[in-house]
Amino acid sequence: MTYLTPEQLNAIQRYDSCAILNAIETFGVRLRIDGYARPGLTWMFPSVKSIAGYACTMRIKSSNVPVTGSIYPDKTEWWQDVQASPAPRIAVVEDVDEAAGFGSVAGDVHVAIMQSLGCVGLVTNGSVRDLDAVEKTGFAFYARSVSPSHGYEHMVDHNEPVEIYGLRIQAGDLLYADRNGLISIPTEIAGEIPAAIEGQRRKERRIIEFCRSPEFSVEGLQEVIG
Repeated sequence: MTYLTPEQLNAIQRYDSCAILNAIETFGVRLRIDGYARPGLTWMFPSVKSIAGYACTMRIKSSNVPVTGSIYPDKTEWWQDVQASPAPRIAVVEDVDEAAGFGSVAGDVHVAIMQSLGCVGLVTNGSVRDLDAVEKTGFAFYARSVSPSHGYEHMVDHNEPVEIYGLRIQAGDLLYADRNGLISIPTEIAGEIPAAIEGQRRKERRIIEFCRSPEFSVEGLQEVIG
C-alpha cells in the first residue's frame, strides 16, 4: 500500500469530505454509491474540524455478562498492532451487539491510551462517553450516541474488516471524517485529490458567478454548465 507524506495528508485536510468525494468521482475508481458511511453518525465536538488517518479496526460487545468474574480480560495485543500501523491513526470500532450502543466503547481513559498510540480520533457505530473530558484533549469522537456506562465491554477481534453504517473498512484504509460524513479515500489517487478539487472549484465558481450576475438566463446557465 502507498502511504501519503504528512504534506500530502495536510493538503487533503484543507478540504471537506464533500469536496473530496466529488474529486474521487472524477477518477472513476469506484461507484458513486460506495466509499462513505450512511446517515447515523454524530460529530461530537464542533471544535474539531476534521480528522484524517489510517484505520485501526476492532469489534466489541458490551451486553454479554462474563461467564466467570465481573469483567472480560483485555486483549492488549491490539496496542502493538496499532503502533505498527502507519500514522496518523483512526480507531474504528464496530459495536456488534444486537443493540449497538448499549455500552460506551470509549471514554477518557481509552482516549488517553489511543492518543498515546498516535490515534487522532475514534469512529464507531456504538456509543461514547466522558464528552467534557475528551473534548478538552482535541481528540475526535464520531459516534452513534452517548452512553454513561461501558457495560461489559470487551474486544471480539481486531485488525479484521468492520462496517460502520454501510462503509466497509479494512485495517490500513485511508479515512477522512468531518461533520459532513465519514469517507474512505483510495490510496492510489489520494495524492492527486487536491489538484482535482481545485479544478472542480474553478468550474463551480463560474456557475455560481453566472447565477449571481445580471446576465443570468436559463439558456446561459445551460451553456456554462455544458
